[in-house]
Formats: sequence, structure tokens, C-alpha cells
Amino acid sequence: MFRWKLHGNGRTVAPGAVVAPGERLNWGATIAIGLQHVIAMFGATFLVPVLTGFPVSTTLLFSGVGTLLFLLVTRNRLPSYLGSSFAFIAPITAATTMAGTGSALAGIVAVGILLTAIGFIVQFAGLGWVDRVMPPVVAGAIVALIGFNLAPVAWSNFQLQPLPGTITLVAVILFSVLFRGFLGRISIFLGVIVGYVATVIIQAVSGETLIDFGAVEAAPWVGLPTFEFADFTTPATWSVIAMFLPVVLVLVAENVGHVRGVAAMTDATANRSTGRALIADGVATTLAGTFGGSGTTTYGENIGVMAATRVYSTAVYWVAGLTAIVLSLSPKVGAVFNTIPPGVLGGVTTALYGLIGIIGIKIWVDNRVDFSRPVNQYTGAVSLVMAIAGFTMQFGQFQLGAIVLGSVAALVIYHLGNAIARARKTGADDGGPIPAVGPLGGDPA
Repeated sequence: MFRWKLHGNGRTVAPGAVVAPGERLNWGATIAIGLQHVIAMFGATFLVPVLTGFPVSTTLLFSGVGTLLFLLVTRNRLPSYLGSSFAFIAPITAATTMAGTGSALAGIVAVGILLTAIGFIVQFAGLGWVDRVMPPVVAGAIVALIGFNLAPVAWSNFQLQPLPGTITLVAVILFSVLFRGFLGRISIFLGVIVGYVATVIIQAVSGETLIDFGAVEAAPWVGLPTFEFADFTTPATWSVIAMFLPVVLVLVAENVGHVRGVAAMTDATANRSTGRALIADGVATTLAGTFGGSGTTTYGENIGVMAATRVYSTAVYWVAGLTAIVLSLSPKVGAVFNTIPPGVLGGVTTALYGLIGIIGIKIWVDNRVDFSRPVNQYTGAVSLVMAIAGFTMQFGQFQLGAIVLGSVAALVIYHLGNAIARARKTGADDGGPIPAVGPLGGDPA
């Protein structure tokens, strides 16, 4: 498992060639690229705990540990970094307010267990059943509603410090538009840096305290992360778990997309590791949630680094995972990230949460979802409005939030609507009527 064949001369990659998962460059180059992967994942991985109030160092620790677990479970054949998943932000934010951090961690554990179970099923039965349960119109709606549900959170931070928020948002957009490749992929990270520096300058000019560095000065350079445990005993926890379950669909989509991307660039046999990838991410998420870290997922930022460097060696991910673990053992690092002011967070999340929503819409576009069909129209329309408006339903101590209601609505409307359409079409064949058009035009079937 830990034997990598030296690629070429060990220093360069020939034009048109790639360094396969079972290969590596010399150790100097391998370490350098591994550190580059740490930089690529860092902007997104630290942002999730900052936004949710989780300890940055703890999340970073389980990000590194999860990456090493992923490599072990996939038998060192699938390169990937497991960073914090943005899909968890909305349910964590709602769950922490409603029932506390322990219950939010229980929701993460539940997602990890379910994802692990799905991974075992996929490993033995394939992915066809997932596509039938969650076709593109449903998958796109669920991914989009998770992002759009967070819009009020972005605004609540932005309005506290509008000027730093605006500077951060403009910087994120400019870095994304002006740069290609690696720099473009870390535009959010770069935008946070610009916003942070701008806030420091504004503080120096105005004399107003926008950032308090006292906690950074007091934090030790070396120390263990803070651990908190999942709580399954609070009655409200079960409402929280229901709120988290739709996140599983996002993690399945992200992992499957990652495996297919690696397979397209290296070897088609990598697709055989799809089940193992889901199992690995499920185990990593379960472990993180149990001890106080954010749920994990495979990272598009690191896929971008692989595409840019053409180095798909799993050796670089061992370097990246171990580096993340080392960084997590410095409380001062976590304290620095906890000083990021609300205006900067508001600016960056205005872009970030919108981008999560756009990813869902991109699923519709890429799969050419036919929105002339009323069943598709209502699948997207109802679920998105529920999420954006923040629909909730209360049954005693059990509460269903907007994410779960929107996800259930998408699944029920699509599958029930298609079942009714098929039944009515059969009725029409026997003389039963079928309406000619839907509300926006098109055959309802």
C-alpha cells in the first residue's frame, strides 16, 4: 500500500502525462505539492468552524485524520483531501440555536453513519438506485436549497460591518474573475485575507475596535485541540437529526463526482472505489462529529490542484493530512482565525452561500432538466421557497426545519407527481382525459 513507483526522473511531469495515484515524484517535490494542497483546502476548511462556532483546531485535526482514513479505506488508490463540508453549515447553525452544540454534533454523526451505510450498499449493488431515488431535478433542488437557506445568516453578519463586508465580497469576485487555475480556486481564501487586512487598516484609522487580538496573544503555540462530544440524550436531538439527513445526498453527489473526475484523468478503474470513498467519508464524518469536529467531504479545491499540477499521487495527500494534524496542535493558529470580524464573514458568505445554491442549479443545467414539465417546475419551486423563507413545522418538541421540509417536498413532489402522471396517461389510453398544458406550458407528463 505504501510503495509508490517513481515517476520518470522524479522531478518533472512530461507533457500530456500524469503522475498516477500509485506513483510519486521525488520526496522534495512530493512534500512541496502536499503543502500546496494544505493551502488549497485551508480557506474552506477553517471557514466552516468559524461560521458555525466550532473549534478551528478540532476541525482541522479531524480533517487531517479523515484524509488519512480515506487513503487507508480506499487502499491508497484514490487521491483526495477530506475538508469541512459547507453542506453542514445550515443545519449546524439551526441546530446549535435550537438544541445546543452537542445535538448538532449528533446530527453530524447520524449523517456519517448513514453515508457509511450507503457506501456499503454502493460497493455491492452499484449507484443505479441512487440515481432513481435522487434524479438530477431533485438533487439540484436539494443542493440549491441548502445554500439559499443560509442567505439571512450572511446578511446578519454583513450589516454589522458593511464596509469590510463590501471590500471582502468585491475581492472574492475579482480574484475569481481575474485569476485562473490555482489562484482562482482559492479566491475565497484570498478574499478573506484582503478583507481582514482592510479591517485592520480601518481599525487603525478610525480607532474603533473591530478585531481583538488579546485571545491570540494569550493562546499557546502548542496544545491539544478542544474536544466536545455528540449528545444523543437531549429530546430535541432527534429533531436535529432529521434536519441533517438531507446533507447525505450532497455528500453522495460530491464523492461520486470526485471519483469520476479522478477516473477521467487517471484510470477508469478508479470508479470501482466509489463505494469505498463513500464509506471512508462516512467514517471520517462520524469520527469528527463524535468528538467536536465538522463533517467532511472530498474537496474540489484539491481536485483543482491535481488538474493544475497533473500529480494525482496519493503520497502528496499523506503529506497534506499529516501537515493538517500538526497545524491543529497549535491553539494560536485557531485563535487567529477566530478573530476574523463579522463583516468579513458576511462578505465572503454572501458569495459562498450563493455559490452553493448555484451548484444545485448547475446540476439542472448539466443534466438538461426539462422545466417545461410541471412536475419539475414544482419540485424546484416549492422546495426553494420553503428553504429561502425558513419554513418550519412543530410537533411538540419535534421540529422540522426548512432544509428537511424542502428536501422532503422535492422528493415527494417529484416521485408522486410522476406516479400520478403515469397513471393519468394510462387512463388517457383508456379514454381518460389529460390536460394539454401545465402552468408554464408543456405536457404535465
